[in-house]
Amino acid sequence: MAGVPSRWIKSSYSAQNGECTEVRWTKSSHSNQNGECTEVAAASGRTEVRDSKRPGGPRLAFDAGAWSVFLAGVAGSAL
Repeated sequence: MAGVPSRWIKSSYSAQNGECTEVRWTKSSHSNQNGECTEVAAASGRTEVRDSKRPGGPRLAFDAGAWSVFLAGVAGSAL
């Protein structure tokens, strides 16, 4: 995902006392120019995926093993 700007957001796991955990969302280099984009972020031992048009919307969360299987499936065109 090189060359695509990313941004930081406050994690929903941040404490309410002002101590924040931030995650960096990175836009996929395979996203198109029509705004149909996916973003990924590593957070607390998992990888999350979201629709960049709906940053507050639902997200997919993968543990390390599931993320590896997902990436292997995408690379092998199994998905």
